Amino acid sequence: MKKTLKLVLSVLSGLLLFAAWPNVNFTFLIFIAFVPLLFVADHSKSPKEVFGYTFITMLIWNASTTWWLWNSTSVGAIAAIIANSLLMCLPWWGYAICKSKFSKPYSLVALGLFWLGFEYIHLNWELSWPWLTLGNVFAGHPTYVQWYEYTGVGGGSLLVLYFNLVSYSFNNDLNKQRTIKKGVLYTLILLLPIILTAIFNFNALVNREKKTAYKNIIVVQPNIDPYQKFELSNASQQINSLLSLSTSALDSNTQLIIWPETAMSVAEWQENITGNPYYQPIFEFARQHPNITILSGIETFKNYGSIKETPTAHASSSGMYYDAFNAAIAIKAGEPIQLYNKSKLVPGVESLPSFLRFMSPVFEQFGGSTGGYGRSASSSVFKSNGNEIIAAPIICYESIYGEYVNSYVQQGANLLTIITNDGWWGNTPGHLQHLAYAKLRAIETRRWVARSANTGISAIINEKGQIVEQQPWNKAAIIKYNIPLNNEITFYVKHGDYIFLIGLIGSILIIILGIYNKIKKRFI
Repeated sequence: MKKTLKLVLSVLSGLLLFAAWPNVNFTFLIFIAFVPLLFVADHSKSPKEVFGYTFITMLIWNASTTWWLWNSTSVGAIAAIIANSLLMCLPWWGYAICKSKFSKPYSLVALGLFWLGFEYIHLNWELSWPWLTLGNVFAGHPTYVQWYEYTGVGGGSLLVLYFNLVSYSFNNDLNKQRTIKKGVLYTLILLLPIILTAIFNFNALVNREKKTAYKNIIVVQPNIDPYQKFELSNASQQINSLLSLSTSALDSNTQLIIWPETAMSVAEWQENITGNPYYQPIFEFARQHPNITILSGIETFKNYGSIKETPTAHASSSGMYYDAFNAAIAIKAGEPIQLYNKSKLVPGVESLPSFLRFMSPVFEQFGGSTGGYGRSASSSVFKSNGNEIIAAPIICYESIYGEYVNSYVQQGANLLTIITNDGWWGNTPGHLQHLAYAKLRAIETRRWVARSANTGISAIINEKGQIVEQQPWNKAAIIKYNIPLNNEITFYVKHGDYIFLIGLIGSILIIILGIYNKIKKRFI
């Protein structure tokens, strides 16, 4: 195969992946998107050559789907796109090594396991950026993946890999020997998962129980410029706007009001939040409406004194150590405030991996917190006396982690509240993709989602992943809705990302087998 053709096929795979992704939504193309790249890999002379052509595919995919990061940070966008593209080449590099040592079917299975294992690692290590996890591709069509309550997005990744690998094998076998028997066999193999998913989807959409415990909530979308919201001169006006929007929809049945990420933008020591003069109108509002809980994002600090209690703690000029937090707060009259500090932080912007902390001055240019935000060790839920809603305070980036969202439900959350500020990216596919991924969390947990986004799109999503009400981008607005509560625990909530874990274990076993064979050949 000529180099020009290899280049064309590599570019084609990248374009197919882009076209399949949410907000372009030619989703069916995902089932053949890797086929051109497989042809390239099988006609390349070395793993190094496979890595090079794969990088072209992955760079096109990453750049075309996440270019909007540029609107927030140009340097960070370039770094994220290139780094993620390089990491995505590793499973294919492993495949290139395997195909030189093992049979074709074995090597293709290895590629599938390597990719699933890679996605598991990318969900859990310190440089986690799972925005392009393959299973996310179906976020634009939630009715297709009602079975995510059993598998999570790992099932979607497995399905995509299955179709690509089987389709490629089908083509190769037919080129060698065209028989009706072989054609029928492959057709049945490809149809089997389609039939199974159709059955699961029908049962989920038609036979789900109707919930009866409806609770009234208000979602607020203040539409505040994200680049001006942290200016102290605007703080009082912003709080008044939040309270005014909340009051406009209030009635005696309202139990929960949700404000977006960092809506309470005046950074304050956690032990002094109730004494902050800017926040007194909020606490007065809570006293006037004692049955209502306010859930909001807030910027806070925590003082550790002279002891550096966490790796992320900053040192002040006086030698005092403290952490900065992107947090969520629950306020209800007569009860202590509840706080949760965001745990899943955006790499390079909100956190630095431990092995990169020496590069803090460089990452400072990306925006966010220079030395990194502090974080909670785990998720927590907000409960209030007299309020049946147990809210999961999911902050922005955390909503793309299915297994982490499960941990809120395992603690009793019966409503997923996603608070976010997507305005950094402007009116680009970024905030639309982020909204779409929330639909998958609803399906996986069978919980309704109340999403409050500073500049939009705020939405109510039912347990089937369908948006039942939303407010448009770049508009100050509210949503008032009677949410049905649900205490069902799905298979995925119980067992988490087991498909990705199986892929990782399989990958390790293949690597061990490869090392064993190499040693065996050398010494036996």
